[in-house]
Amino acid sequence: MARRALRRDRKLQELGELLRTWRKIHRLPMSVVAERAGITRDTLRAIETDPASVRFENVFAVLEVLGIDQYLMGALDPATTDRGRAMLERGLPERVRL
Repeated sequence: MARRALRRDRKLQELGELLRTWRKIHRLPMSVVAERAGITRDTLRAIETDPASVRFENVFAVLEVLGIDQYLMGALDPATTDRGRAMLERGLPERVRL
């Protein structure tokens, strides 16, 4: 369980670093991205350094400002992968229970 949490923490840190890289690629200062996303500069700093501490909707607002939200949505769409399509072909259950 601790390994899983450690991996998750690393991935979240990498996510923040990638968002910072996208912001810099666009040559946008933190203040501009924060204003356009409707968040504070401190919240943007937290997203870029410790995404686990912020609300997902704030992260998504930054993705929208940077124009990369559609990539996340595409990556999450099960129909875009062979595995997801195969599982969708089996049909979705009415309910999922233990």
